[in-house]
Amino acid sequence: MRRVLELAQRARGRTSPNPMVGAVVVRRGKVVGEGYHSRAGHPHAEIEALRRAGNKARSADLYVNLEPCCHFGRTPPCTDAIVQAGIKRVFVGMKDPNKQVSGKGLRTLKAQSIVIVSGVLKEECMKLNESFVKVMKTGMPFVIMKTAMSLDGKIAARSGDSRWISGKLARNHVHKIRNHVDAIMVGTETVLKDNPRLTCRLETGSVKHPVRIILDRRNRIPLTANVFKNSRSQPVIYVTGPDISSARQKALSARKVEILNSKIGKNGFHIKHLLKKLANRDMNSILIEGGAELNASVLKAGVVDKVVAFISPILIGGSTAPGFLGGRGVMKMNSAIKLKNLEVTKIGEDLMVEATPCLVE
Repeated sequence: MRRVLELAQRARGRTSPNPMVGAVVVRRGKVVGEGYHSRAGHPHAEIEALRRAGNKARSADLYVNLEPCCHFGRTPPCTDAIVQAGIKRVFVGMKDPNKQVSGKGLRTLKAQSIVIVSGVLKEECMKLNESFVKVMKTGMPFVIMKTAMSLDGKIAARSGDSRWISGKLARNHVHKIRNHVDAIMVGTETVLKDNPRLTCRLETGSVKHPVRIILDRRNRIPLTANVFKNSRSQPVIYVTGPDISSARQKALSARKVEILNSKIGKNGFHIKHLLKKLANRDMNSILIEGGAELNASVLKAGVVDKVVAFISPILIGGSTAPGFLGGRGVMKMNSAIKLKNLEVTKIGEDLMVEATPCLVE
């Protein structure tokens, strides 16, 4: 099963809205076929593994990290192919949280006298597809809030200068994260102050640019901003309210920027409503790379699944230098947002801290 997980991860960031799946066919203790799902619409992992195994699949074992599908989607049911190939036993990491499957695939195989062993490396399998699981169970994407700060919690100097807080290796790791998510989200202030491109700029390996989601309810971002310069080849979704002018709509459309009108509440965009819209557009994972106010908004909305903080060994100081969390903050320490599943990794001179906020529903 560990080999299955290795295969599945080859397509990280490429399969949405589908999960990452790997499969291995084993006969008499020897691997005779293996495969993985490369992207939505392409053959599933089981089909690839069975094709490579050929006639050797008869009476063999199949290992797969996710329950085989039993319905027609973009591709035919994998259960039919497994039965036709003559597989004897199927070892499964986890049940498919998709309501169209959810145990039906395993029952279909059992009905054909195929032995099922489920729950193999279940935790690792669920971790691999945490984004897919989140969308299937809640209709909401998996949200990662990323920030880079000094040791004293500042994300920029009092002048607004923030290049660069993190070292080169840490910044490169951020591009790896971008390469694996479906979309990046930022607010107006980040674009106005930093004028980022929000692209994936890895030095090696294949590169996939995530969809760039720009929140701008007051339509303050200039059309000359870097995020709009390559919007014809690298998608941009411009999220705004009802006050956008027809001239601005026309100018954005000419740049192939998609305009998304989203629900606005008392203090800005209704975050949950927006995220559900994005999940319906096949976005399983979203990386928040905003400033203090957007960070505070998504935390307050209770939608953050993971916090990734890069902490640099520098001190900035100054009462007016911005921190990474805005809003009003808590009144008492017992109201502070607690974090769990803490992991700390040294990347160059920086520390990467990963954790899960306890407030996630």
